[in-house]
Order: sequence, then structure tokens, then C-alpha cells
Amino acid sequence: MKVAISAQSNDIDSIIDPRFGRARWFIVVDTETGQWHAHDNSANVDASGGAGVQAGSTVASQGAEAVITGNVGPNAHKVLAAADIAIYQAGSGVSARDALAALERGELTAAEAPTVSGHSA
Repeated sequence: MKVAISAQSNDIDSIIDPRFGRARWFIVVDTETGQWHAHDNSANVDASGGAGVQAGSTVASQGAEAVITGNVGPNAHKVLAAADIAIYQAGSGVSARDALAALERGELTAAEAPTVSGHSA
């Protein structure tokens, strides 16, 4: 399975970015092989609008089947749900590597609805 993790820097040991749409990076991990790469999301960091929609399209184009993030707004949630991408919330201060391990242990909470109102995630 491919998992996209919102991250503050371009490394698997980066801290999770609490924002999905405006996260600086996505760490995309193939859980079957353990291989990962960083995807630059800087175009959305300061976007005036549409960051969640664009980020959702980006992770879908990367082949993600799940997302780990801090929060996800309504527009991003809609895009991810339409692409059949599961959304999981990780706590603050957690590294991408640790969040992925928690997902694999079944410890992360699925976000069945947006976790914040628009323009904050």
C-alpha cells in the first residue's frame, strides 16, 4: 500500500505537518517495499485557496491509498474520499516514520469526516 504523510521536511523522520493542504512536503511510502520519496508541496503552502483540493489531487496522482496527517479540511476530505483514499490522524510531534508504524499496528484513528473547517488545514 502507498501512504502519503504530510511532513514538515523532506525526510521520513520529519515531524508530521498538522496541515494537509498546506503541508510543505508529502512523504510517500510503499509499505510493501519500505521505499519512500519526498514530494514537494510548496506550491500550496501559501496558496490563497484550493490548497486542500490540489494536495488531494497530488497524493492521488502519487498512487496513495491512505493519507496520514494532523488535520484535513472539508474540500480536501471530499477529494480524498472521491479517490477512495483513507485518511488517518496522527498526533502532534510525531515523526512520519512513527506515524507509519502506528498505522501498521492499527493505532491511528480514521477521519471519516473533516477534522477542521475550511482554510485551516
